[in-house]
Amino acid sequence: MPESSAFKPPRHLRNAHLQTVLNSQGPRRLRARRILQTLSTEALILPAEDGTRLLAELDRARHDRSALVVLLHGWEGSSRSSYMLTTAARLLAQGFDVLRLNLRDHGDSHHLNRELFNSTRSPEVASALRGFVNGRDYAHVFLAGFSLGASFALRVAADAGEALGLDASIAVCPPADPARAMDALNRGFFVYERYFFKRWQRSLQRKLECFPEHDYAADLAAAKTIDDLNRLFIPSHTIYQQVEDYFAAYALVGDRLSSMAMPAYLIASEDDPIIPVDDLARIDPTENLHVETHRYGGHCGFIESLAARSWVEDRILQLLRWHCR
Repeated sequence: MPESSAFKPPRHLRNAHLQTVLNSQGPRRLRARRILQTLSTEALILPAEDGTRLLAELDRARHDRSALVVLLHGWEGSSRSSYMLTTAARLLAQGFDVLRLNLRDHGDSHHLNRELFNSTRSPEVASALRGFVNGRDYAHVFLAGFSLGASFALRVAADAGEALGLDASIAVCPPADPARAMDALNRGFFVYERYFFKRWQRSLQRKLECFPEHDYAADLAAAKTIDDLNRLFIPSHTIYQQVEDYFAAYALVGDRLSSMAMPAYLIASEDDPIIPVDDLARIDPTENLHVETHRYGGHCGFIESLAARSWVEDRILQLLRWHCR
């Protein structure tokens, strides 16, 4: 494995909140918009074996390396989130095809499936990707995700990595213990809780417009916090009656990743204001899981310049090149 040099941003970019915000806003967002206009993207609907349909966007590199990177966005992000587009552009320029996959009810996909998204739905992601990969002849296949998408990437790799023919998976700032991550969100800078609450609320409203029979308009109007939404929707729209059981069902702690049969790389920052980095120590060590933490980086930021260039894109590319050598 290629060793990583520590991420050391200039002093004016060492604030964790600034790192987190610049991950998707400001200069990076402007650059992502320009990138989107240059892509010749193929929109796809990927079916899973259980009938689930997931929306994806495929971009092909001009100089083919016969390698595919599947990118997974974070909670209430999408295939067109700023970090997804800038990362995709970096990979495309180096010959990697990129599939930007939307999780259920993310992006413009609320109409595709009647049942609501929840964070335990990694099997449908694995199934949809298996159908896509099996129909193509790539020499190398990789899976990379950010935040909640990083959690999905690790769980899919552990559960179905061999069936997908994965060479490796890369996870940037995944929530190891979702319950503690939710506590950190509630205790931390209020802007983050408000941001995710508003986005989840809008997503649930869009879902209701597509499937009025869910009939949860009154509950949605009554909710004022993410905790309210969790208490209202987890018992009604998942198989879990207790919020704690739901969080435990997609946690990475303990031996959840012990079945990982190919290399997996977990990249995190010690100053992440949303995901407690201490929880990574509660993941049982396994031969194929490589964990690296950096003093700075915020949540999925790792921004190294005022142009919002991200160091983690280079680190991802370094790892991919090593596996394609």
